Amino acid sequence: MNSINTDKFSAKLREKAIDTDRKAILITNFYGSSQENDFTKPPNCNGFGRVRHFRLDAGKDWIPNPLPILPAAKALGVKADSVIRAQVFQSSICNWRCWYCFVDFKLLSGNSNYASLLTCDEMIDLYLDQDDPPPMLDLTGGQPDLTPEWVPWMMKTLQERGLEDKVFLWSDDNLSNDYLWRFLDDEQISLMSSYKMYSRVCCFKGIDEKSFSLNTKADPKLFSNQLELCKRLLEINLDLYCYITLVATTDTDFHMVIPKFIDKVQKVNEMLPLRILPLRIFKYSTMNPRMTSDFENMIEGQHRALDVWQSELVKRFSSEQISLPITEIKLKN
Repeated sequence: MNSINTDKFSAKLREKAIDTDRKAILITNFYGSSQENDFTKPPNCNGFGRVRHFRLDAGKDWIPNPLPILPAAKALGVKADSVIRAQVFQSSICNWRCWYCFVDFKLLSGNSNYASLLTCDEMIDLYLDQDDPPPMLDLTGGQPDLTPEWVPWMMKTLQERGLEDKVFLWSDDNLSNDYLWRFLDDEQISLMSSYKMYSRVCCFKGIDEKSFSLNTKADPKLFSNQLELCKRLLEINLDLYCYITLVATTDTDFHMVIPKFIDKVQKVNEMLPLRILPLRIFKYSTMNPRMTSDFENMIEGQHRALDVWQSELVKRFSSEQISLPITEIKLKN
């Protein structure tokens, strides 16, 4: 399998997806896309957005998913419910090609046939021009951090509109690049660190080098780089949470691989495993052309991995620590 050259591909995609003079980001338009077929409601915001319902229940034989429900409820000062509505804007680029991604790959290449450059002001205009806008904005992808300016630009826009205390901001990060430090200045990073209504979720794409490479099509050496990037994000004091996709072939020695991974995580931060949530992989229609017998096997493998993950946490943490809401897990530097 030929690996993606992540550095070169990232630079090429970024060039397509940002206009720094206009402060505009290339945002996906969902109209006519195969991804639209998986939506429970049609796109909104002239096709550039959609309302997503995040649910606590991740289905039978899986643990509940409190993200982003609990961080959003805490920031908004409301009681957490089993569902939260979010206004989604989706970056049109990603530097990896995860086979289980619910996004159509043609919407990840920065193709202007399926996207347009929008400023944060234009996005907020579209967001507000609807009945009962959701209390949460989700800046997703793709990989939003190929254009890391998007988050502080959105924060500034929300402040200018008097919405900084009314709208919770959430963004995704696949831990693939250091663009946040390369392209943001100290003022922008400080804004992100101090912004009370913002949380970020990172995603570890596998449990070892083999599963990471199969999942992303990236060089297996970049598996460990995810941990280093996560450490750097913690050092700037973001309200940080993590997903991990446990999909791996059923012949994986989960009892060896998962403890080894958690050992590495605890070197970053002792309590971090309790802020990492195993993310269940479901089948979406966009995945159908990519599915192989190997990938079917990896979907089965995630259930075996989850059992080991859960038992490993019990060995390392007290029942009181495990029972804490994910927002109350303190990550001391």
